[in-house]
Amino acid sequence: MRQQVNGHGSGSDAHSGGESLREELQEFLGGEALLHQLDDLTQVNPVTLETVLRCLQARYSADMFYTNAGCTLVALNPFKPVPQLYSTELMQEYHAAPQPQKLKPHIFTVGEQTYRNVKSLMEPVNQSIVVSGESGAGKTWTSRCLMKFYAVVAASPTSRESHKIAERIEQRILNSNPVMEAFGNAGTLRNNNSSRFGKFIQLQLNRTQQMTGAAVQTYLLEKTRVACQASSERNFHIFYQICKGASADERLQWHLPEGATFSWLPNPERTLEEDCFEVTREAMLHLGIDAPTQNNIFQALAGLLHLGNIQFADSRDEAQPCQLMDSAKCSARTSASLLRLPEDLLLETLQIRTIRAGRQQQVFQKPCSRAECDTRRDCLAKLVYARLFDWLVSVINSSICADPDSWTTFIGLLDVYGFESFPNNSLEQLCINYANEKLQQHFVAHYLRAQQEEYAAEGLQWSFVNYQDNQTCLDLIEGSPISICSLMNEECRLNRPSSAAQLQTRIESALAGSPCLGHDKLSQEPSFIVVHYAGPVRYHTAGLVEKNKDPVPPELTRLLQQSQDPLLKVLFPPDPEEKSQEEPSGQSRTPVLTVVSKFKASLEQLLQVLHSTTPHYIRCIKPNSQGQAQMFHPEEVLSQLEACGLVETIHISAAGFPIRVSHRNFVERYELLRRLRPGTAPSQSADEGRSERSPRAEQATLQALFQDILHTLPALAQAAATPGDRAEATPAPVHCGRTKVFMTDSTLELLERGRAQVLEQCARCIQGGWRRHQRRKQERQRQAAVLIQAAIRSWLTRKHIQRLHAAATVIKRAWQKWRIRMAFLASKELDGVEEKHSSQAPRSPSSLSLPQAQSRLPGGATRLWPLGLVLANAAVGVRGFQRKLVVFACLQLPVGAPSSYTIQTAQDQAGVMSIRALPQGSIRFRCRKSPLRYADICPQPSPDSVTGFNQILLERHKLGHV
Repeated sequence: MRQQVNGHGSGSDAHSGGESLREELQEFLGGEALLHQLDDLTQVNPVTLETVLRCLQARYSADMFYTNAGCTLVALNPFKPVPQLYSTELMQEYHAAPQPQKLKPHIFTVGEQTYRNVKSLMEPVNQSIVVSGESGAGKTWTSRCLMKFYAVVAASPTSRESHKIAERIEQRILNSNPVMEAFGNAGTLRNNNSSRFGKFIQLQLNRTQQMTGAAVQTYLLEKTRVACQASSERNFHIFYQICKGASADERLQWHLPEGATFSWLPNPERTLEEDCFEVTREAMLHLGIDAPTQNNIFQALAGLLHLGNIQFADSRDEAQPCQLMDSAKCSARTSASLLRLPEDLLLETLQIRTIRAGRQQQVFQKPCSRAECDTRRDCLAKLVYARLFDWLVSVINSSICADPDSWTTFIGLLDVYGFESFPNNSLEQLCINYANEKLQQHFVAHYLRAQQEEYAAEGLQWSFVNYQDNQTCLDLIEGSPISICSLMNEECRLNRPSSAAQLQTRIESALAGSPCLGHDKLSQEPSFIVVHYAGPVRYHTAGLVEKNKDPVPPELTRLLQQSQDPLLKVLFPPDPEEKSQEEPSGQSRTPVLTVVSKFKASLEQLLQVLHSTTPHYIRCIKPNSQGQAQMFHPEEVLSQLEACGLVETIHISAAGFPIRVSHRNFVERYELLRRLRPGTAPSQSADEGRSERSPRAEQATLQALFQDILHTLPALAQAAATPGDRAEATPAPVHCGRTKVFMTDSTLELLERGRAQVLEQCARCIQGGWRRHQRRKQERQRQAAVLIQAAIRSWLTRKHIQRLHAAATVIKRAWQKWRIRMAFLASKELDGVEEKHSSQAPRSPSSLSLPQAQSRLPGGATRLWPLGLVLANAAVGVRGFQRKLVVFACLQLPVGAPSSYTIQTAQDQAGVMSIRALPQGSIRFRCRKSPLRYADICPQPSPDSVTGFNQILLERHKLGHV
């Protein structure tokens, strides 16, 4: 029973242990599920290599290939096509976003940040993006996508003509990529499209931040790859493109038959995505390289392939030159034909060496050994290819570079070779790793050391982070007075043959005290080890000095100057002033400029450009060395994280304060926030009375304003926090140094949000006052318009009435004249009545009995007949028979002949209604149309007026017949 109990107890313990283990596993998986949601590695806690590695692995599994690491963007190579991640729509989304940093981490975020920095600053500062990483980590692809992004967002002109120009510039800039990659990239052990040269692309912007052109500067082309390729590696892409993509006619012209083998074209069976001949030809055509020139280029490249098949046999007699192998005679003839060179002269130059000796510079010819013939053959190929590559770069620059007066700022893209460590490392790997050391030092100086030194200078309480400084390694490589580069240059200047063992001995003895120099005692080959920031690398000293000299025999240059090929004539002009680099053979000969010296000078020039810009860093990480998708090797990624100092960067970015603003600029920008505190009295601005205050008083004023601004942060944090989240409601600390204010991005966001709130309130107040002013102004304008309209209408009315009065006066005067004339005519007609009628007519008894006073009345009225007629017609005055006598007298009617006229008087009122006289003799009517418009219309007469003076019949309206 006890055993059962014990057994049961042990089973329950196992069950509970399994449950706890499952809970821990779920918690771990839950933590892993949350890790992929962290867009910034500074948010992991604690910040260690393990947690950073887990976060990157979780995001990589979720197809999130970009992660922020403070001031750096980490880019994991997906090793698979992700077209939606680099579409034009996504570029426009990041470009149009108000705050791109709040979107998912992307290379477009870095591109947009650099573009806005150039666009928004009052005094724009040139920007640069340093894309670094190992070979195969995706640096070339990142640079290509950034160029596409800038070509999209920085080409938005307004006019149609400028839009065409911008499209042409954009197309040329993008077309420079396939040409540069075809002639400068190759397949290596780690990368199928490895850049075998460094390039700094300068995207030029005008004052309106539109792309007007670009310029390309190259560094250290690995021209030895033309004639020497490592095992399982390939030559430059362009050689495979012309062999696989040429047409049948072109193959026949360039002597490239199907199935032909070339010693300088290893691994031709491998087909890569970069072996696209038509893309390269079309890009060259857009850059201004026409079809005949392209044909000359590809013909010269085919000639170099055939040149590589030239093999020499050892000579039995040292006085005789080496002879060609039978299998190489056809290749020599074909190569000379393609390069348009005399075959005999080509072979003679490769087989015989010309020596100048003595003060008289006497010329001696010495047959070369087989090894020397191979070296001269390889040197000829490297010389042609290097000149061709430089010529292509100059053609690209002449096609895409803008006029210096048309651009003001630029954004630089630096795509350099990644850190390399192969089984056999020589001068190329030493220069490449030396460049990476310099860039790492630039990064350390810019972000790590500069930040900590500034914190200490400002008096901040800061726990310093131990970062990896590579100055010791740089002193070993380039230091003065003794370094690896100086010893190699000294060996080149000495007029003696240099051996590999002797160079190794000199380096180990002269630089034995350097901690970055090591020695492999088990190695049988002469070599030395340099401990780089990314790890130790062993360099073989064999051939190191000869590569540093890079000797070009002058007879090779003279040979190429005799070519009849148009392209080679351009590459090798017969200029007497142009001197080839010759071997030092006399005391008067000037020192030769070595490869290391030229590379060091160009690298220093590049770093000067980077120091004059605001740099941004993109660290490309390779998840695995096999190039497989969805495969994450923690060991390989961990070594890359340690090599690039990413953990130190995360530590300082997480614990530090990336935002640093001077006291005066801080107060000037955020003094508006004091408006958010009620009861705060406005104080004197920092600029007012600046010359009148002492520096101590000015600093005290700034400190008071600074404290008032900081008191607004809690309220801003609470307003911006999510309800119930206390962490967000607590603002991040702000530190005030001796001359600057240090704060985090979250604090800056709070301050900017509060400033935007105050500006919005001020804007609303200004808008309200402006609208009120506008409405008042409109009301005053309306009242003034009404007053002006009333005055104009009154004036127009008065003018109209005046015109009517004037017209009425004219009509009245014409009417009066007409009436007078008609009265005159009527009186003249009435005065012509014969007197005989009055004398012959019998007098009535009533007339004889008239008193004498009444008989005199007609006589008096006759003299003024119109007046008498009016008086007789009046409603008051004389009555009865006296009225009739007045009428008789006025009209001079015969009194004794009543049969010749009839008098009708009104029955109801006094006055004459009508007097009708019988016509005497004939009557003539003369009708003439009056010139007056309304002369035919008789106006409405008044009841007591007399009308019709121009008529014989006088009538009065509304009177009855008597």
